[in-house]
Amino acid sequence: MNRISIIFLGFIMVLFLAACNSNNTSTGSSDDGLSVNETNGDNGEEQITLRMAWWGEQTRHEYTNKVIEMYEEQHPNINIEPEYASWDDYWKKLAPQAAANELPDIIQMDLIYLTQYAKNKQLTDLTPYIGNELNVDNIADNVVSGGELNDSLYGFNLGTVAMSWDYDPAILEEIGVNSIPENWTWDDYMDIAKKAKDAGYYIDGGLWEDPFRYYLRSKGERLFAEDGKGLGYSDDQLFVDYWTMAKELVDMGAVQSPDELAQQSGPEDSAQAKGEAAGVFEWATMFIGTQKVVDRPMELSPPPGPNVDKGLYLKPSMFFSVSENSEHKKAAAEFIDFFVNDIEANKLILGDRGVPASSKVKEALMDHVSESQGKVFEYMSWVEQNSSTLGAPDPEKSGQVIESLVNIADQIKYGEITPTEGAETFRNQAESILKN
Repeated sequence: MNRISIIFLGFIMVLFLAACNSNNTSTGSSDDGLSVNETNGDNGEEQITLRMAWWGEQTRHEYTNKVIEMYEEQHPNINIEPEYASWDDYWKKLAPQAAANELPDIIQMDLIYLTQYAKNKQLTDLTPYIGNELNVDNIADNVVSGGELNDSLYGFNLGTVAMSWDYDPAILEEIGVNSIPENWTWDDYMDIAKKAKDAGYYIDGGLWEDPFRYYLRSKGERLFAEDGKGLGYSDDQLFVDYWTMAKELVDMGAVQSPDELAQQSGPEDSAQAKGEAAGVFEWATMFIGTQKVVDRPMELSPPPGPNVDKGLYLKPSMFFSVSENSEHKKAAAEFIDFFVNDIEANKLILGDRGVPASSKVKEALMDHVSESQGKVFEYMSWVEQNSSTLGAPDPEKSGQVIESLVNIADQIKYGEITPTEGAETFRNQAESILKN
């Protein structure tokens, strides 16, 4: 009888433990059909932990953590573990994680690395989440498409920037230019440069590589081919014409020499800050910092045309991507949607990661941003309606090509080579880099 009692009691204990285990855990599928065991919370919802990584300075770290806390309060079943660092340290840390297939669920991604990580199959195609977890009702198509590669969406655009010419209206009026014509051209720009020089001013800091991209696009061409295997323009006369203008500006003294520009220690040391320049080509979001150091009323204008709408494009400031190894892709997409579309969250972000992608968010923030930020928001809203699709992201070795372009442009400005010689040299170097 003792032996039978022991066996019976053992059987009862097995049933009891099985019942307890059934009540405390749930075995099933994650939000992407992956088998997982997760502990349920008090409300019965699946408890999910997401790792989220980004780069930036201390101010960005602080407000991003506040946004995370806000989201966790609204979603008690979600726990987000932050991982952040400076730009250089961020990518050094991310590379071994990618190699070990241990990337964070949510990854802040830059345009120059998007192709590399996507081609290595380390990022999730977000297309199935568009219109579902990711609300794009108030986001322009050419903003969303900034993270596309080969018909797949590997990055969700957090904000946008665009090329602009930021100018000092008082200086322009002094040199006899009452306003920037609505459809001004490169001839108008060169004419303003001559007037500025005659009056003892610079036109700006000169022509450089990013306005060159705009110039090529306004002619129906691109810097890089869509497949990333070569340059995107076949007529080297385009190179010659643009950098000839750059050399003429240096020769006439309408812009600072490369040596003078190299000696500037920062924005506070620029010709604009000293009241010596009429304007400057820069990314529109930089207007905020320029306005601050100039401390005089400034305005934004599109770059010269014709074909401004072809030349302008919405450059993604950065993306949020979801790692392919994430077991909670849907939950990650839902947080990204909150970050991009929630108005209260964006009152903390205030356009730090680029002008907000959502028109609804931009409108709601107008009363919460500075005057200069408001001008940038308005300009970017105009660009959304007057720009063309970004196209394929830069190829993996684009950084080396840009470095070559900068060096050759300096040689042209110094008079060491002609624009024609520069065009041939650049093509040879660029195609060698991209083919290899």
